[in-house]
Amino acid sequence: MNTTLKVLSLLLTYPTTDLLAGLPELKAALADDAALGDRELKLVIRLIDDIGRLDLYDAQERYVFLFDRTRTLSLHLFEHVHGESRDRGQAMVDLMAMYEADGFEIDAKELPDFLPMFLEYLSNKPEAEARELLGQTAHIITVLKQRLRKRDTVYVNAFVALETIARGKPDAKLVRELLAVPEDDPNDLEALDRIWEEEAVTFGGNAGDGTCGTDRIQRQMRAHQRKPGDDLPGQTDQIGG
Repeated sequence: MNTTLKVLSLLLTYPTTDLLAGLPELKAALADDAALGDRELKLVIRLIDDIGRLDLYDAQERYVFLFDRTRTLSLHLFEHVHGESRDRGQAMVDLMAMYEADGFEIDAKELPDFLPMFLEYLSNKPEAEARELLGQTAHIITVLKQRLRKRDTVYVNAFVALETIARGKPDAKLVRELLAVPEDDPNDLEALDRIWEEEAVTFGGNAGDGTCGTDRIQRQMRAHQRKPGDDLPGQTDQIGG
């Protein structure tokens, strides 16, 4: 199961030349891990094949359109449950403390609640603990799955697999509340521009005390400025790397 979580982590990162070159390795690793049922395994392999059939530019353009320009499809977990509230800052601090307690070091320029990073962390945990921690995000995983299915994108397959691994039923009330949030239109450039006008928050010890940090600003800049063809460092380590 640990290898499967690692593979899913990589598949949900911004496509790079290294990722595309390593897709056959990821497919072989999934088969060896045998963590998924036949249906879920076929779905993830279909995602791998679909990414592989695109050239780099097209794969990156699709990823940006889905996950960078649509906040309701954000891969930052706390975006969905805390938004810009002060609770998000403390949740971020707590998650970082959990990483550090287990010796998990973050060398990529991402926030700790970035789903691929969280999956990378879980891939180093004992199976039962990894399933339990993933299960705590089941409501978010389910909401993202449903929203991606509405958009008819093959990326939904990764979330079907994650639901299976979590083995826990999501809180129906939380799912309804999250789905009640109006979905973003990635073509609404005026709405995207308004993101720049939002108050920045910091995720240090004084989060929410009126100070301004750079983490969110930098993330927003990447969402706006990331162009297809750009490779981001620190996000494409291969299995065993």
